[in-house]
Amino acid sequence: MSARVVVVGSGMAATRLVEELLARDTGARITVLGDEPHAPYNRILLSALLEGTHRADALTLRGLEWYADRGVDLRTGARVLEVDRDAREVGLVDGTRLGYDRLVLATGSIPTLPPVRGLVGMDGRLDERVHAFRSLDDALRLSRAAASARRAVVVGGGLLGLQVARALGVRGLDVEVVEGGDHLLRSQVGAPAGAILARDLRRLGTAVYTGTRAVRLTPAGLVLDHGYTLGTDLVVLTAGGRPSVALARAAGLAVRRGVVVDARLRTSDPRVHAIGDCAQRGDRTTGFVAPAWEQAGVLAEVLAHELAHEPARDVARDVAGGADPRPGRTLPAYEGSRTVARLRATDLDVAVLGEPETAEGEVVELTNPVAGSHRRLVVRDGVLVAATLVGDLSRIGLLTQYYDRGTVLSPGEPGALLRGERPGAGATPSAATLPDDAEVCACAGVNAGRVRACGSLEQVRDTTRATTGCGGCAPAVRQLLATRPSTTLEGTRA
Repeated sequence: MSARVVVVGSGMAATRLVEELLARDTGARITVLGDEPHAPYNRILLSALLEGTHRADALTLRGLEWYADRGVDLRTGARVLEVDRDAREVGLVDGTRLGYDRLVLATGSIPTLPPVRGLVGMDGRLDERVHAFRSLDDALRLSRAAASARRAVVVGGGLLGLQVARALGVRGLDVEVVEGGDHLLRSQVGAPAGAILARDLRRLGTAVYTGTRAVRLTPAGLVLDHGYTLGTDLVVLTAGGRPSVALARAAGLAVRRGVVVDARLRTSDPRVHAIGDCAQRGDRTTGFVAPAWEQAGVLAEVLAHELAHEPARDVARDVAGGADPRPGRTLPAYEGSRTVARLRATDLDVAVLGEPETAEGEVVELTNPVAGSHRRLVVRDGVLVAATLVGDLSRIGLLTQYYDRGTVLSPGEPGALLRGERPGAGATPSAATLPDDAEVCACAGVNAGRVRACGSLEQVRDTTRATTGCGGCAPAVRQLLATRPSTTLEGTRA
């Protein structure tokens, strides 16, 4: 009998895992349980939906027919109530019980309400002006409300907050951003970069309040901790989110901030795995799509191995060392991805490689407040280990290439890179001149060669998933496709 793999969650990590399992032809019977009523969609593009540049159906990752055609049992609107590890079953709120041989928790993260009085009324309901922004339904509800609103306050100056602020600003609303930290994007960039971003937002018509917190919502508006009241029609909560671990905790699995996993993405129960925002490896959780997709690829390989060899071995012993009985083969391990983050917001350009504020090394920094740009490189032993780019992403392709390859730079090269030239190499290479092994899509880990092997943008999306994450690689992908040799245009797949 085919092994039963049940995936709880239908987000971007879960979708990638299903794709990877199907690619390995494991023969497993796969069931995906999503508590939302929609087919899996791209959460990163919710701000594009709010802005009006994307329709809701354009966010779909894989349609219902795709799952059905491949024999995958996708159940939407299916909320899991409990995990019975002894019986190896999951119980749904409608009373349905499903058995599993392997269970994967891809439950993502959930928003948390900030300590602001007045957000919730005496009846336990959110004030009608208050909106979360985590799901497709959240985005659609906010979009409808924005159509008749004039003013909005976004609580939170992180990546999501700035995306929402710009989307509402593009729609013509007067927007104000409230950030409790001393500068915007404080989890990703330093104070100089945050100041550039604040200046850019103000130039675009968005007011920014940093170092202050919202404390109360009244009929007159949102009151800040220094007593000032922001009159508003909408309050969007983007600050505060945590891994969704209630299901894992109730099942008795090891949980800290997230569901604790090892290098094979196993929880404290070797038949239960976790990936994506809900998983914690070491002391880190992740809120980015690139590591979630990397986790999905590692887990697919682990599961393919386990399911193929389980009849002859005890899984707890077999997988512990990562060994594979096939000669010359070792199971992959997930030790934590290097972060590549992009801000997807109209007229705001931000890219972060690694952890530039905490990485050890020599720092090369260039700030131009007049032009609205800030660049910071951290170099250790001649290798680029982290970078921040704000306002000018013309060097992001080359820098990402150096970052991924661990290229050793000459002593003067970091400064030259920030100024816009590479010593002895002329102008920055375009996407068309990138070598085949240069990474183009950080979210999906796709290099230029795989893009060149495709005959169309649709084929790139379908076979590599490039452009389906944050979308930042789309210009480079289009350029690579436009400059491919004509002899390779037909019938080539990645």
